Amino acid sequence: MNHITPFDDYPIHQAASPIAVPSSTDRNFYDRYWFNGIDPDTNYIFEIGIGVYPNRHIIDAHFSISYQGKQYSYHASQRMNQKRVPIEVGPISLTINDPMKKLTFTLDDPDKKLNCKLQFIANSSAHQEPRSTLTEGVRTLMDTIRFTQLGKWTGTINTEAGKIECKSIYGTRDRSWGIRPIGEAESGAPGLVIDEPGVYWCWAPIHFKDFCTHFGTFEDQDGNSTQISGHKLPLYSDVSNIPEEPKVENLYNLKHSIQWQKGTRWSTGAIIEGISDTKEKIKINLETLGPKFFCRGIGYQHEDWKHGIWKGESATGYEVWNLDEINPEDHTFFHTHQIVKATLGSNSGIGTLENLVIGRHDPSGFKDFFDGAP
Repeated sequence: MNHITPFDDYPIHQAASPIAVPSSTDRNFYDRYWFNGIDPDTNYIFEIGIGVYPNRHIIDAHFSISYQGKQYSYHASQRMNQKRVPIEVGPISLTINDPMKKLTFTLDDPDKKLNCKLQFIANSSAHQEPRSTLTEGVRTLMDTIRFTQLGKWTGTINTEAGKIECKSIYGTRDRSWGIRPIGEAESGAPGLVIDEPGVYWCWAPIHFKDFCTHFGTFEDQDGNSTQISGHKLPLYSDVSNIPEEPKVENLYNLKHSIQWQKGTRWSTGAIIEGISDTKEKIKINLETLGPKFFCRGIGYQHEDWKHGIWKGESATGYEVWNLDEINPEDHTFFHTHQIVKATLGSNSGIGTLENLVIGRHDPSGFKDFFDGAP
């Protein structure tokens, strides 16, 4: 089979293989886009996910929005185009107008229940986060690289609740690739990666007026960080002014605490603290606003539309949840993104707070696998 694609015309090869051939034959190799858009004034949050799984021959995509008491989600999956471009999955498409600066996302639902045309324009540099690795014996379960970038969205969204005009609203995106568990459960003997299964992840990119902050951490069940990072970066009013090597401040001595809604694993706020390269004391207070966004809407923990599963040559799906009817004990709804109002000294900002906790986590008061906050 010919694996040559248009990208092979660029001098970007890293191995003696065409660009389309992954460096690993692991079925869980992936290449993924994630975006969100948040508007605290109109009270909505939307998210986009597009994943390519070359060793599974699958591409899937999702668009979901929490708005006026409901979360609307559209899903699409199909056999992957070996040439990788154009990036199209059924009625969903993503166009890279100008790499790292401008991208356009479109959903043209033939049933007209959920449609959008949105353009993301960056206002920060694309910043690489720490590499994530996890092994089980001799096998690599996770080995991923990710960058995060902030920007603004402009465009329109049509839902069953009405039309939304997005006028330079806050946005965040990340790009990640590598190996991580996806798709259906694997056969064979049960894994022994840790004695006590579970995950704790907290992530918070925040837009301030002239700068942004990033924070992310994995923790074990006792609250010890297994990966943690924090950074402060400048923001730019004009995408053409973003330099190739912007100044990035590292944040040290990081710690955080989450306020949890009683009886749930949903947060109501957080505090993030650290010290910058310039010895500035950083204390960011976060307060959640607006509707919750459940990441199940873009495939996470979804029983039917989980990432990288074969749905046939081409498949689409649409669903709506009433947000006030979500069962907080259902672990498939533990993974949330929320709009937050942020304060850092005299600076105010808007951002995203992501939380996912499954299993025991002593600092949060979670004792069992799925119990809620005390």
